[in-house]
Amino acid sequence: MKPKERRTLTTLSKQFRTIGRAWAIKESLGHLWKYRREWIPCRCFNSWYNWAVRSRIPAIADAARTFKRHFENIITYLSLRITNADAERLNAKIQWIKHQARGFRNEGRFERAILFHCGGFDLYPAHSNS
Repeated sequence: MKPKERRTLTTLSKQFRTIGRAWAIKESLGHLWKYRREWIPCRCFNSWYNWAVRSRIPAIADAARTFKRHFENIITYLSLRITNADAERLNAKIQWIKHQARGFRNEGRFERAILFHCGGFDLYPAHSNS
């Protein structure tokens, strides 16, 4: 943060204690994503979780519980650094193709449409120099 932004945040935090506490809790979780070894984020998360649940801010406590439910997947991401984003992107594109066509009469046409839009085919005619 820039110095002016930090001063503004400090002023707001003093005037509205809940906002300041929520901001501090949110910012403290940001350090979790830089770790690669499993035991460091586990320790970091456990202390953050206890702080968040006891913060008396319902939205923060709900978010903390959600993180705890999915923490095993978060640890997997931290160690492997891979996601299923590409599969989700492809699935969304296939659903869009199905929606645009308003249904297909047979599976073959649906397969061809998927291959056409997602397969990376170059259907433009090749130009010859002759």
